[in-house]
Amino acid sequence: MPACPCLARTVIDTPHSILQHVFGYHAFRGEQEAIVGHVAQGGDALVLMPTGGGKSLCYQVPALLRPGCGVVVSPLIALMQDQVEALRELGVEAAFLNSTLDAEAARQVIRDFVTGNLKLLYVAPERLVTQYFLDLLRNAPVNLFAIDEAHCVSQWGHDFRPEYLGLSVLADEFPVIPRIALTATADHATRLEIVEKLRLQGARQFITSFDRPNLRYTIVEKQKSKEQLLTFLRREHEGDSGIVYCLSRKRVEDTAAWLRTQEIRAFPYHAGLDASTRAKHQQIFLREEGVVMVATIAFGMGIDKPDVRFVAHLDLPKSIEGYYQEIGRAGRDGLPANAWLAYGLNDVILLSDMIAQGGSSDEQKTVEKRKLDAMLGLCEATACRRQTLLAYFGEAAQPCGNCDNCLNPPKLIDMSEAAKMALSCVFRTGNRFGVGHLIDVLRGKKTEKVGELFHDRVSTFGIGAKVHEADWRAVYRQLLACGALQLKPGGMGGLELTDAARAILRGEQPLYLRERTQKFSYKDRDSEFATAADRELWQALRRLRKELADAQDVPAYVIFSDATLKEMVRQRPADHYELGRLNGVGDRKLDKYGDAFLRAIAASH
Repeated sequence: MPACPCLARTVIDTPHSILQHVFGYHAFRGEQEAIVGHVAQGGDALVLMPTGGGKSLCYQVPALLRPGCGVVVSPLIALMQDQVEALRELGVEAAFLNSTLDAEAARQVIRDFVTGNLKLLYVAPERLVTQYFLDLLRNAPVNLFAIDEAHCVSQWGHDFRPEYLGLSVLADEFPVIPRIALTATADHATRLEIVEKLRLQGARQFITSFDRPNLRYTIVEKQKSKEQLLTFLRREHEGDSGIVYCLSRKRVEDTAAWLRTQEIRAFPYHAGLDASTRAKHQQIFLREEGVVMVATIAFGMGIDKPDVRFVAHLDLPKSIEGYYQEIGRAGRDGLPANAWLAYGLNDVILLSDMIAQGGSSDEQKTVEKRKLDAMLGLCEATACRRQTLLAYFGEAAQPCGNCDNCLNPPKLIDMSEAAKMALSCVFRTGNRFGVGHLIDVLRGKKTEKVGELFHDRVSTFGIGAKVHEADWRAVYRQLLACGALQLKPGGMGGLELTDAARAILRGEQPLYLRERTQKFSYKDRDSEFATAADRELWQALRRLRKELADAQDVPAYVIFSDATLKEMVRQRPADHYELGRLNGVGDRKLDKYGDAFLRAIAASH
């Protein structure tokens, strides 16, 4: 019996034959082939690969090669359902066990698992470590364990999940079954913790590049953030699917409602919504095109929608790891996508206060503050964004030529004198006031608070009247970023000087700020198609894909990805052989959809 029974007429007993005939790809990418070979031969592995880099194939192909069933530990129901739908469409016997199944459906999945009728089974970590399921595993033909989103095991990471700690039981109970742990976001410390907590000391490590060359990074200073977002969407992403992240539930609701008034089809998603509403909105986002999901970070882990064309942040993320994982949901199909972020000083103050007032240990708070400082440093960087981002993960890179700083190199202004004034004002007013009050003093605004505190009598009152308020906010943000100022313990946004302020006050360390401008990169939406006929065929193929998807109640990308449709437009295959040579067209899909798509292509001539 071949490794994938759906293709009984084809001998599928090598990694390349499975890659081609089942998944429709003609070559592995990067380290995929080495990982597949290592795991297929029974080796343990730790795989660090960027989102969209093809992590799933690293365990799916070995599971199809080896006798038995691969068990995939996945943290979210949405990810399980997405991957199982896609695998079944390829003809692979896959299933999931989670709370969405009724009792009879769950029993049937268990029967198929134990009797060897499945090739891949997806389960949540909390289910896997129950005694009942461990007993099942002992009686089932398990051929490997894949632990997805493995960074969740790290207590110092950005997305710790206590239930992941129990997965170390696999090393004790099933020592001869290969285990592969996979993640897209793990710095050196997190990798060490994954190895320790999951008992993978003997595993071979495959650390690939963090680079996502198809993503364009743009980071702007908040002015009127919703209007800035709308301008970005109108200019670059009219009709595209995307995600907008906000820090609070209220901001999610307000932003989604406002976008709808601007005739953008937007839906909110956050933990405060009831489960049925969240599921409904997620289903709309996954199944339909041109939908914008406005969400807190409760949304997104494991979302497998490949045609997300942008991820926008209306608030500053808490860490570079979190930011990297969130923007990783854009452009999973390898086509161009945008990562856009608007941030401001108030974001820094709010997140710092959240850290200070949280229930974490002092050690954890120090780690969280360091991560926030690094995130702010990325925003304030005037060099290539990609270089700065990759350097955080210990990776060197050349300037990308595709981020905002590379496309529109910022003009830097020497603000050293303003920095001295800003620091002096903090000192003269007592090392305890927030930015708003300090700017009022510097600009000579005699507010009620300034008068009551006699701050109109300090030497810094009015000395910065000629500097724009937005520039003062940028100066204070930079001083926080470089460590010359820190937020005073106890919240309320008060600032105090640190030892690092001395070098700036003495004139030993200059401070340069980017000129305050709002520049946008433009995308010619039709430039990828050479002719009007190509554009018409592209739309015809998308319509056909949607009809087929709706008839089967699956997301459109499960039929064919955007990347595959664009290959059809470029290559215009005339028969099954030519169509089958395109990436993403495996044997099952060729048989099922080949005639319909070939007819659509022929009709366009």
